[in-house]
Amino acid sequence: MVIIEVSLLSGFVVTSRSRMLLENRTIVKKIEVKANVVYIYLEKLNDESQTFILQLEQVIQVKNLKPASIKIYDYYQPGGLQISCYSGVGS
Repeated sequence: MVIIEVSLLSGFVVTSRSRMLLENRTIVKKIEVKANVVYIYLEKLNDESQTFILQLEQVIQVKNLKPASIKIYDYYQPGGLQISCYSGVGS
């Protein structure tokens, strides 16, 4: 099982529509939202490229918004961790 762990930008929440669209993908086993982190559980990955779009809604205006992290790792072997960062559109 592969986990995509998306830390949310400060002042943002994931939209319910975005959650629903992700849950309808056959590769997605489960989605959890805890505090400011979204966990997307995938059954497995193969060599095909995958694109995941997570729509966020700003609920609080935050100055000097810092990038947030995305971590991708195997649930059973978390040592092969991949980390990327993202920032808000227009920030």
